[in-house]
Amino acid sequence: MSAHSHTEGQLPHEPEKATLEGRNKILGFWLFLGAETVLFGTLFSAFLALRDQVLDGPPAHELFDLKLVAIATALLLTSSLTSVFATQALHQHKRKALINWLIVTVILGLGFLGLEIYEFTHYVHEGHGFTTSAFSSSFYTLVGFHGAHVAFGIVWICLLIGQLMKKGLTVVTAPKAYVAGIYWHFIDVVWVFIFTVVYLMGKVG
Repeated sequence: MSAHSHTEGQLPHEPEKATLEGRNKILGFWLFLGAETVLFGTLFSAFLALRDQVLDGPPAHELFDLKLVAIATALLLTSSLTSVFATQALHQHKRKALINWLIVTVILGLGFLGLEIYEFTHYVHEGHGFTTSAFSSSFYTLVGFHGAHVAFGIVWICLLIGQLMKKGLTVVTAPKAYVAGIYWHFIDVVWVFIFTVVYLMGKVG
């Protein structure tokens, strides 16, 4: 049976694994996430080593506004939930529900990014620029690198929504939607670590 002979009505339960190409895509993606984990691990190590090197800049406990960060965290964690609903819709072959949940995920992701940009701007005004100290450089590198991943995820999901609208839910588009879901969960998990290591530990000092 060719990849295109499955229509939405006759899709298997897990359409993302219906073809060898789909299975390979998912496996390859897990390997890619392994490399990403190592990369983030390195940035976390650098941050932990440098977090007390504040020079003349404000220290973490004076700088961070936990209320703002908590709202951003709530938005991102909720988007993780909506991305679970999107995967459920995928397995139930409900293209419209899948698209709608992906749109909600994107909106929540944009809200998170907006707050992060606002937060960074506020920090710069407080005298916490990228080159202020080793602490500020490691902070912006780690948190900014994560923010770039969120921005990439948003663009990716938007392109995916376009594909699903144009081509429908097939054994070709299903693995893409599934992999995007895994990616989104990954950046959510990384954020939980950032929230704990950077913000909570920074506040406690």
